[in-house]
Amino acid sequence: MTAVPRSAVETEDLPLARRNVALTAPDGTPPTDAPDWIWEVDHPYLHGPFAPVTTEMRVDDLPVTGELPSDLSGAYVLNMPNQRYKPNFRYHYYDGDGMLHALYIRDGKASYACKWVHTYAYDAETEQGRNVWPGLAGPYDFSLPHSPIKDNSNTDVIFYNGKLLSLWYMAGVPYRIDPDTLETMGAEDFGGRLRHALSAHSKVDPATGELLFFNYGNEAPYMSFGIADASGQLLHEVPVEVPGPRSPHDLGVTTNYVILHDLPLFHDVDLLHKHNRRVLRFHRELPARFGILPRRGAADEIRWFEAEPCYILHILNCWEEGDWVVMDGCRQPDPEIAPDPEDGPLGAMLAYRRRVHVLHRWRFNLRTGETREEQLDDLNTEFPMTNQLYLGRKSRYSYNQYIPLPREGSVEGRCQVFDALVKYDTETGARQIWDYGEGVLGNEAPFAPRVGATPDDPEDDGYVVTFTVDTNTWKSEGLIFDARDIERGPIARVALPRRIPEGFHSTWVPGEQLWSA
Repeated sequence: MTAVPRSAVETEDLPLARRNVALTAPDGTPPTDAPDWIWEVDHPYLHGPFAPVTTEMRVDDLPVTGELPSDLSGAYVLNMPNQRYKPNFRYHYYDGDGMLHALYIRDGKASYACKWVHTYAYDAETEQGRNVWPGLAGPYDFSLPHSPIKDNSNTDVIFYNGKLLSLWYMAGVPYRIDPDTLETMGAEDFGGRLRHALSAHSKVDPATGELLFFNYGNEAPYMSFGIADASGQLLHEVPVEVPGPRSPHDLGVTTNYVILHDLPLFHDVDLLHKHNRRVLRFHRELPARFGILPRRGAADEIRWFEAEPCYILHILNCWEEGDWVVMDGCRQPDPEIAPDPEDGPLGAMLAYRRRVHVLHRWRFNLRTGETREEQLDDLNTEFPMTNQLYLGRKSRYSYNQYIPLPREGSVEGRCQVFDALVKYDTETGARQIWDYGEGVLGNEAPFAPRVGATPDDPEDDGYVVTFTVDTNTWKSEGLIFDARDIERGPIARVALPRRIPEGFHSTWVPGEQLWSA
C-alpha cells in the first residue's frame, strides 16, 4: 500500500471514524496492508483494527515465544469481513467480503495462511473490478442476480465432511473450503438436494458427524430445519411454522432434540419491498419463543415454549436433564438501543456497541410445558465457546469475549471490540479473566482438545486459541492458553506475519481430522 501522510490523518476529514476508532498507531503509523481507498470513507469499521487487508499469503515456521504444546495439533480458522473495493453504498460492519485466516500447529511448528472466500459475488465483482452489491444497510436491489444484497459468506466457519464450510449469518450459500489450502471448492448442495440457503451456526454432531442446519427467509415457510449425514447427503428436512419472517441467529442441539428460536426482533417484509430496506424492530410486547423438535421429528411435533422478551445471538450449549431441556447462551434484554445523534446516519449500527449481553440459562420442561430462566453472570460478554466434544451433553465451561461498554461521557471506543478472554464455570459461578492488554484486541477463542481427547476426558483439559491485533504496533499474534488456567496468560505466542483485522467466528479443527481428511 501507499503510506498515508500523517497530516492526512490529523485533519478533520474523517470526523466520525476519528471519534470511534484509532486511525493510526500512537506514532502515527496507519494500519499495515490496508487499501488506500479507506481514507476516502468516513466509517469507523473500515479503520484501525477493522481496516481490511489487501493480500493473501501463506508463511511457514513462524517464530514462537514460549513453547507450543506437544499434544496440540490442528488449525484455528477465523472468518471475517474484509472489504475489497470502495463501497458504493452505506457500509455496514457486516458487509465485507469473507476472508479466512488460519493458524496451523503441527509437529511443534506453526504456519499461517489467509484467503478470500470465492463466493458468487466475489467472482462477479472481480470481473468488474468494483463493488456491485449493496450491503445490509441497503437499499436492497432485487434486480441483481443471486441476492439483493451481497451474500459474502463472512460470518461462520465449521468443519464438516472433511472440509470447511463458510457460512453467512443472513442464510446464504454454504461454500466448501479446502482446510489445508483455504481454496474455495464450490457450493455445498448435499448431493444436489439443497434447494435453499443455509444459516450460520449450523452444528456438526461430534458423535455422528451429521450436520444439523437451519434456514430462514422472507417467504413461507419462513424457517426450516434439516440434517445431512457425515458424507454430505441430505437425510431429513421439515418446515418450521412461525408467524412471519424472523431473524434467528443460532440453533440449540441436544442428544435427541433441536431448539429453534422465534425471537421478537424482526423486520416487516412489506416495508422491505416498499422501501428496499430491512429495518429490525424489537417487539417488547411479544415473548421469546423456543421450539423444541425431535431431531427426526415431523413439523407437527415441534413444541413451543415462551420466555421473557429478548434477543439471542449465540448459544453456548444445550442438554437434557430428565424432563428438562437446558439451554445456556448470551441474552440481550434490550437489543434496540436508541442511536446517539452524534453518530449521524450510522447511529443505528453504532448503537449495537452499547447493547448488553449476559450469560443466561433457560430450562424447558417437556412434561409440564414450564419455562424457567436465570441470569448466570453480569459481565458484558459474548461469542461463547465450549469443548465441542460436549455438544448436546451437559457442560460447565464457557470461553467468552469481554465487550467493554463505552465510558459515560466519552466519544471513544464505540465500536464493538473484545478486550479480554473470560472463562466461566457455570456450575460454581466462578470466572477467570485474561486482559489482552492496553490497545490489544482479541477474537473468538475456541477450545482445542488435546490430541486423542475423548468426551470422557476432563472437559477443560486442553487449550484455548485466539488471534490478537495490537493497535499500538499493528502486529498480530496467535495466543495459546492452557484452558484450565486462563489467568496464567498465554503459554505460547505465535508471531504472525501480518496484521489481522477484528473478525467474527472461528473453529478449531483437530489435526487427526484435518490431515486424515
